[in-house]
Amino acid sequence: MRPRVEEVRIQGLGVIDEAVLELSPGFTVVTGETGAGKTMVVTGLGLLFGGRADPARVRPGADKALIEGTLVIEAEGRVAQQVGDVGGEVEDGQLIISRSVSAEGRSRAWLGGRAVPVGTLTYIADDLVAVHGQMDQQRLLQPGRQRAALDRYAGDELVKPLRAYEQAYKRHKQVGDLLHELTAKARERAQEADVLRFGLEEIEKAEPRQGEDVELKEEAERLSHADALRTAATTAHAALLGDPMTTAQDVQDAVSLLGHARTAVESVRDFDPALAGLGERLAEAGYLVSDVATELAAYAESVEADPARLAAVQERRATLNGLMRKYGEDVSAVLAWAQRAAERLTELDGDDDRIEELTREHGELGGRLAELAGELTAIRTAAAERFGEAVTKELTALAMPHARVSVAITAAGEFGPHGVDEVELRLASHPGAPPLPLTKGASGGELSRVMLAIEVVFAGADPVPTFVFDEVDAGVGGKAAVEIGRRLAKLARTAQVIVVTHLPQVAAFADQHLVVEKASDGRVVRSGVVALDREGRERELSRMLAGLEDSELGRAHAAELLSIAAADKGAWEKEASKAGRGSGRRAATG
Repeated sequence: MRPRVEEVRIQGLGVIDEAVLELSPGFTVVTGETGAGKTMVVTGLGLLFGGRADPARVRPGADKALIEGTLVIEAEGRVAQQVGDVGGEVEDGQLIISRSVSAEGRSRAWLGGRAVPVGTLTYIADDLVAVHGQMDQQRLLQPGRQRAALDRYAGDELVKPLRAYEQAYKRHKQVGDLLHELTAKARERAQEADVLRFGLEEIEKAEPRQGEDVELKEEAERLSHADALRTAATTAHAALLGDPMTTAQDVQDAVSLLGHARTAVESVRDFDPALAGLGERLAEAGYLVSDVATELAAYAESVEADPARLAAVQERRATLNGLMRKYGEDVSAVLAWAQRAAERLTELDGDDDRIEELTREHGELGGRLAELAGELTAIRTAAAERFGEAVTKELTALAMPHARVSVAITAAGEFGPHGVDEVELRLASHPGAPPLPLTKGASGGELSRVMLAIEVVFAGADPVPTFVFDEVDAGVGGKAAVEIGRRLAKLARTAQVIVVTHLPQVAAFADQHLVVEKASDGRVVRSGVVALDREGRERELSRMLAGLEDSELGRAHAAELLSIAAADKGAWEKEASKAGRGSGRRAATG
């Protein structure tokens, strides 16, 4: 099953109030009077597949424009997988895509019922549709687009070497940028290294220890208040255990008072167990107070005023404070800075070796790029010759029998992201004429035919399921218009083709004919889309031919065009059927 666009609903877009397009799997044309909104059909399809949102396209008086498309796709195909990857759903092989554009310029998109970024629609569209309006023709005139078009035509043969080249180019650029940075900033790196070395030498000379700043602070506090600490410990000891140097009998220490209390309780403890328990607790308190008093005495003996040690501690703290002012809020932070500085210094000192290594790699990559670029040029040159011949052959069928399309490939001055090739499509419109760039060598009508020829060639090399053309026949008439209709009809044998046209010769070859009708209510124009039957097609073709729907001559000419188109398509079907039977017989014989 070939993927295709089955139905498109348009609301509030340009002059279209509301329209529904049910599209043929083959060749569908859209026609209508000037100003009826034919181009809005292509605009709507463009928006549906990720085109740029222009709030000016929203119908006056409407809050927003809404486009909804129903597509038939393979349930297990690549597109269905891409839809599933973003959380969308494909039901019974049908995919719903929606796009809205508000009058304020806000744009939203939905894919398979799931809100997605608009860019997702563009990504999905690559496998589904090619929309070609007049602006798309102008884009193909850009050199970069022409190179991409040739690469697309070259196909699988170019994919692997191009991928290898792009990877090598990316690495070559990374190495080149890094080399430039290393060599251009040599002075800054040398200055940074000097600063790091000075700091490391200063820290190594001081030899700070982890937590040393906290220890010295505590020691300085003790040495600065040695007399007060000793006095406090001695006073507390005397209060707990008494002062052995005094003979006063009326001063009682805590241990003696606890002893008296314990003696009083012990004398009657046998009469009440509760009081006996309190006596035991008094005994424990006495032991505890005695221990504390003993430790206070030892502490008082250990505390000594040492001016020399205090001076040494203060000097060491000054040294550490100097480091902390420069390298961190405490000694731990200073040591961490030293570790980082040593690592960075090792990195900077190794830059010379690194520059040498990168220079060698850069040269090797340059050689590899030259080799791959040469391979790309060879593939593109061969593809360019085939491409030019194929497009030229198509132009012969489009009433340009003497025109010749060629592809000029020239070498750029340096490596680029896609090689060293500059690609330019050229057209020689008649024998003896020099090949000129399309912008200079093709008129409006010729350019339209060249674009159609290119798309027909692309359809055989890299098929896209659906093609949309907006007035690809602009500036063309007569026999050339008939040939364009034939080529579009042949393209529709392998793809869905949707064409907005003003030429009856083109419209006659369609499998389905839609007309955009308009009616005025005095204030606004409302447009709708109607599918025509055979009689309706004759009337519309007559209008397009003579400007009169009911002109007998116009109707006769329209009928003749439809008959010619039907005969051509019938002949193609017979040829295809005969070719199928022939291949079947050969297979059976084999």
